[in-house]
Amino acid sequence: MSAATVTSALTVRDPWALVPSLGNLDAYISAVNRLPLLTAEEESAAARSLRDQGDLEAAGRLVLSHLRLVVSISRQYLGYGLPQGDLIQEGNVGLMKAVKRFDPDQGVRLVSYAMHWIKAEIHEYILKNWRMVKVATTKAQRKLFFNLRSMKQALKAGHSDADSHRSSLSEAEVAHVARELNVKPEEVLEMETRLSGGDVALEAPTDDEGESFAPIAYLADDQHEPTQVLEARSRDHLAGDGILRALDALDPRSRRIVEERWLKVNDDASGGMTLHELAAVYGVSAERIRQIEVAAMKKMKKALTEAA
Repeated sequence: MSAATVTSALTVRDPWALVPSLGNLDAYISAVNRLPLLTAEEESAAARSLRDQGDLEAAGRLVLSHLRLVVSISRQYLGYGLPQGDLIQEGNVGLMKAVKRFDPDQGVRLVSYAMHWIKAEIHEYILKNWRMVKVATTKAQRKLFFNLRSMKQALKAGHSDADSHRSSLSEAEVAHVARELNVKPEEVLEMETRLSGGDVALEAPTDDEGESFAPIAYLADDQHEPTQVLEARSRDHLAGDGILRALDALDPRSRRIVEERWLKVNDDASGGMTLHELAAVYGVSAERIRQIEVAAMKKMKKALTEAA
């Protein structure tokens, strides 16, 4: 039996046996780069088998033949300081999503279709883990986050030797980036500052034997600060005795409306009574119940203000 036949048999029986754990990154990358690529015909046949028959073995062949693509894409994001193994793992999730949704009748190869899904998963992972504070919330800010580095490099490449040493963007360059990526200049400056700064852990490393200090040690604990204590007591008073006294200032009908509309409602929105239910009880319109409720709330607010 030839070596090619042995490899083919292994691929069919247990294809994942050829791929070592991501714990040994060098061995993993070496292994996936040796996995055979599928021809266009083999790829199309496997994709149809997965789509029409739910063939998981075919799905495995599609995934395995594109693991090297994930490795290649992951290298583009090494500048964010995250472990490449984690980037590859997230990219593999995107690859499996792409394989599941791939339609061979669309006339494109899986490699082109999968790139979007792989990058999308890696992008999400970076945004969630690169900073303790979110750095990108809108679509435009995400575009800025992932394009600012490359744009800075392109701008630096066009600098004269006298300006090439400058790492920060000039005012004109900030305006150019903002215009190209459809964001505000101040957002470009803020993102540049975050990208150029280093991460600082809030807590000290757990493996330090000696005494260590971390930012969390300097965060103020205002739980027992005098003004905070007084404010907390005041809130507790208003939420207890203050509310009871304010309710006592209402007539019986107004008090019941407030209790049914506000105090008897549970966290899951159950309990209490609606405007229409109260209207049926008192033989008036729902609008009249609403007016009574508004007047009662104003009266209670005044009573609470005086109590404070």
